[in-house]
Amino acid sequence: MARDARDDPWLAPRRLAVAEQMDAADVNAAELDEALRFIRRINHWLGYTRSTVGHLDRLTATLPKDQVLRVLDVATGSADVPRAIHAWARKRGLPVEVIGLDLHAETLRSAAANAPGVPLVRGDALALPFAAGAFDVAMTSMFLHHLPDDLATAVLREMNRVASHGVIAADLIRHRRAYRWISLFTAFSKPMLRHDARVSVRQAFTLAEAERLRDSAGLSNARVFKHFGHRFVIAGPVSPAPPE
Repeated sequence: MARDARDDPWLAPRRLAVAEQMDAADVNAAELDEALRFIRRINHWLGYTRSTVGHLDRLTATLPKDQVLRVLDVATGSADVPRAIHAWARKRGLPVEVIGLDLHAETLRSAAANAPGVPLVRGDALALPFAAGAFDVAMTSMFLHHLPDDLATAVLREMNRVASHGVIAADLIRHRRAYRWISLFTAFSKPMLRHDARVSVRQAFTLAEAERLRDSAGLSNARVFKHFGHRFVIAGPVSPAPPE
């Protein structure tokens, strides 16, 4: 018997749009901290942060080594990516300034505790509070799947606007195996984490959708890379702004 797409999200022709509980303004602080700790562990165990910083390494290889590298991390979460960038820069003896931006007040509280010393800014990814070219690189990780396609496109355009050298956007690939993994990893977690982990995969992108997202944002100089653990990264030099 043929299965109905409504019963199997992986047969559905498009992403599912379901709100994640961690995005709520009144989210429980303790449960949010647990969810962010889980994201940090997954990013580390599966090499997600390493692959994202690896793209930063390649993308900035041609920049002067004595020039301060300015990086903006959009929707920084608990600021694990800025911490990883600082560690990467120290190993290479590179001067770096990284700002983490997030709109969610409780998330910024958690980020401040996890990454003391990292400058944090509360701001909207859809209207970044920075001038054009204010940073060398604008990046984001595990954020775009929270958004409908049109808003994810707008975020990438804003990142391209504030970057003078390159853009990096890492996120999940929608796949049945990824859903099984995340269900297993969160089987004994609190309800919010179990819910949000599964929802994240169900509303993630396929590689084809990631390519369309890149194209709709006008990132003509960027490529879509596939990584281990059902992960993609859109990365490349900044692209010319589309005509008004």
